[in-house]
Order: sequence, then C-alpha cells, then structure tokens
Amino acid sequence: MISRLLELFLAYEEDPNVKLVILKGKGRAFCAGGDVVAVVHDIWAGGWRAGANFFMKEFSLNYLMATYSKPQVSILNGIVMGGGNGVSMHGRFRVATENSVFAMPETALGLFPDVGASYFLSRLPGFFGEYVGLTGARLDGAEMLACGLATHFVPSAKLPMVEAALCDADSSDPVIISSIIDQYCEKPSLKEQTVYNRLDVIDRCFSQRTVEEILSALEREVVDQRDGWIFATIQTLKKASPTSLKISLRSIRVGRVQGVGACLAREYRMVCHVMRGEFSKDFFEGCRAILLDKDKNPKWEPSKLEHIADTTIDRYFSKVKDEDWEDLKPPTRSKFNLPPYVIAKL
Repeated sequence: MISRLLELFLAYEEDPNVKLVILKGKGRAFCAGGDVVAVVHDIWAGGWRAGANFFMKEFSLNYLMATYSKPQVSILNGIVMGGGNGVSMHGRFRVATENSVFAMPETALGLFPDVGASYFLSRLPGFFGEYVGLTGARLDGAEMLACGLATHFVPSAKLPMVEAALCDADSSDPVIISSIIDQYCEKPSLKEQTVYNRLDVIDRCFSQRTVEEILSALEREVVDQRDGWIFATIQTLKKASPTSLKISLRSIRVGRVQGVGACLAREYRMVCHVMRGEFSKDFFEGCRAILLDKDKNPKWEPSKLEHIADTTIDRYFSKVKDEDWEDLKPPTRSKFNLPPYVIAKL
C-alpha cells in the first residue's frame, strides 16, 4: 500500500489535471497503522534490513506528503493511529468526524512515535504532544480539532457532499478548498471529562526534563487532587517500555527545533536501532505480548527507567554502525515549486 501511494503521489504531482488529493479509508477506520506484526515476521525471516526497507519507503512517503506542492485533504472518519497519522497529519487539510479516534500507541509496543510524529506532536499546544506521545492517549474528533491535529470537523453524514464539492471546484487554491470544507463544518463540543481541559496539569508535569521527573510531578498532583485521570496516566506510563519512554521524550523534544525532513531522518536512525535490538529487544517483546500472544504482560528489559543511562539513549540517535547502512534519502524537493506553508516545514 505504501509503495502504491508513493507511486501515485509522485505521478499526481506531475499531472496538471490533478488539482488536489483526497485520502480516505475504506471501512470503519481511516488507517489503524502499519502492519507491525508483518514487519516483525519479516525481520525474523530475513533480518533487520527487511524492516529497514519498509520504514525507508514509509518515511519517504511521509516526507513527500509533508512537502507536497498540491493540497492533500485527509478524511479521518474512524480510527487513525500510528502509521495512519503519517499519511494524514502531514497533509494540508485534516478533516475529523464524530467517529475519529487518534492515537500514537507505540510506547506500549516497545517502539516510539515515528512517521514524523516528533515533528507534528512537538507543535501541539504547550506539552500536549509529550503527553499524547508518551501515554498513547486516545483523542476524539473534537479534541483533535481543539489541539490542531485536525483542521476541520465535519459530521460523517456530510462527507460525500464535501468530496463532491471539492471535485466540482477543481481547484488547488488552499483558500478555496478551506472555504468549501467550512461550508459543511460544525463546531463540536468537548466532552465534560476531556483531557484537553487538563492542559494546566499536563503542562506542569510533561514539561519536566526527564521521564522520571514527569512521573514524580504526576504523583505530586495525585496527592494534591486525588484525580482518577492522573492515577490512570501514571499507571499507563509505568506499563510502557522504559526505553521507549526515554527515546520518545528525547525525540519529541529534539523535534521542536527541527524541520520535518530532519525529524524523519532522525526517526529512521532510531527505528533501525530498535529493529537491530542492540540496546533493547523491547519492540519484539511488546509485539509478542500485545499483538501475538496477547497476554498483555510484556517483560521489558531494562525493566526500570533508572537502569537506562543517557549514553544508551544517545546511541539511538547516532548513525547505524553497518557498512551498508545509509541515512534516509527522501524524495528531492525544489523550494521553487512549493507553497509557503510547505516551505515553513523545512
């Protein structure tokens, strides 16, 4: 699917008859993510390079979408998780509905928020991106709109009308496209218990320098407030892979000051280290416990945050020491052909 999308997006960019690209899912999801189990089986059968080839292609597609010269309208009707965010969040327009469910649940699998998530999560309000990336929290369509992950909210019943109107307009002008989608938009109400109303607590806790300090800050909040949501957040973090939490926090923090290409190149280094399993095999253990055996009881190694040195985390961000390995080489882009909102990402 990634190979086909890459092929189509490259062709559509050169085709003057194509004015915009509408991307939507078929069925109850927009896209529930990449097939991680298939990647793991490929690695077991053919070594880590089989996985590296998959991620090279996926991240190249993410970069192409992020720097696309024509508007992309992603219709996020249903689940949009993991790799599904890579093929939607980098696009110009992201339409959520009452069925949308966003999450980046990688830390529970021994992975980290990839597909350019260190770019788009780090640009959410305050430290909301750190919260979402470390906990794998699920957001609904109203929350996606509120934090900026979605640009529009349209009831699912009106989506066919949005598509028809966009096709009839036959325009690449973002102002025209946005005004068309606006005609079908509604302003959704945030639920009373929405996590978005807890931004003050999230900013206090998830702005801390380390994962250990984030947990300590949350535990202090529990003492002060006796809040069930804070307790659940602590438990979620304690169940996740300690190594994943540490590399994820560093990745999002570094992403705040990098362009989208640099974020994807760094994430490619990180995912290659994860697949090689030199420092931790948590990715394989997480897939076993959550996706294969489904006992939901992963045995992380190292098992505690304090057992992971900063120098070990540094190694995830370094080049892979393999003579045949190369850094990510995304499609070449010319700034002369790109609109200003794309150039800003570089």
